[in-house]
Amino acid sequence: MDADVIVVGLGSVGSMASWRLAEVHGARVIGMERHALGHDAGGYAGESRLFRTGYHESPEYVPMLLQAREHWQELERGGRRTLFHPAGVLSLGAPAIAPMRNVLASVEQHRIPHEVLDAAELSRRYPQHGALTDEIGVLDRFGGVLRPEPAVHEALRRAREAGAELMDDTAVTEIEPVPGGVRVTTEQGVRTANHAVVTAGAWSAQLLPRLREVLDIRPLVLTWFAPEDPSRYAPEVFPGFIRDTGDVHLFGIPSVDGALVKAGWADRWGSIDDPSRLTRFLEPRALAGVGRDVHALIPELPAQPSRHSVHMDAYTPDRRAVIGTPQPGVAVVAGLSGHGFKLAPAFGEIAARLALGLPQQHDISRFSPDRFGG
Repeated sequence: MDADVIVVGLGSVGSMASWRLAEVHGARVIGMERHALGHDAGGYAGESRLFRTGYHESPEYVPMLLQAREHWQELERGGRRTLFHPAGVLSLGAPAIAPMRNVLASVEQHRIPHEVLDAAELSRRYPQHGALTDEIGVLDRFGGVLRPEPAVHEALRRAREAGAELMDDTAVTEIEPVPGGVRVTTEQGVRTANHAVVTAGAWSAQLLPRLREVLDIRPLVLTWFAPEDPSRYAPEVFPGFIRDTGDVHLFGIPSVDGALVKAGWADRWGSIDDPSRLTRFLEPRALAGVGRDVHALIPELPAQPSRHSVHMDAYTPDRRAVIGTPQPGVAVVAGLSGHGFKLAPAFGEIAARLALGLPQQHDISRFSPDRFGG
């Protein structure tokens, strides 16, 4: 065999799986990426991502998030760049809605350092946010801002230094079982390994046909706004946030570099049939709704984005990732559903353990590919 493990897709999870496999577990690794390493079309791209342990989706994610936080800090300590700005994340919404109940359960059940702020205290401390009525704020002190492109590059650097062979511009066309392992066919040739890990994001269903009815490819549209006074949006005074009010679900990230504020909708852009057909730019009128909602909730920001970018991710019907072994010798982590980057190091460790047959540190049964039937 050419390797112990071949990792297909070197973005969010694939870069982390390669790092964990090669450096932590001492495995012989070949990583394959259909684009350039660190390309800008994947689900992780876009300069910044929120990290939060006060989790809107469910408190059951928190142990995995705490492990991911440790791994993010480990990756940063051994590297050359700042990857995590631990400035906190503020969740805003009516206390009775499900996302806020999950946030409160997350921080209370798992004893996450936090503050609960009423509308008056929110207005005093964070006047950048617009008029508040029955909303509360939960400040997650373990939250912050991740820098995704540097993080992916750093994980790949660590994997390479630990002996991993990383191949860019290498599109995989087939993964099939052979005695004792798998054969991975690419446009450049064939390589073999004991196991394969598929972490190819929106491209995963093309490699694993069983997932075609499960993964829905959706654009991720990111928008940035220019404040008149950037100092009011520095991380120390304006933590990253998620706000739910009415039918608006808005996220925002402070001006880490002292220029623009990132804010916008999480997922309201429909679906695409083929990842190769992703449209990378939108007409200004398509962005008007984002600008309207951002300006309404953060009045100091203009109603028109200064710039935007378009990426993509694969979504599952229940918005949980698909993690498991859908066929012999092949593990998969896909369908991150727009909220997976913060968990990428933990998912990478899970993928490494699946490939090497090691005991898992978390219950991953809720992510099983079998949950959708078929």
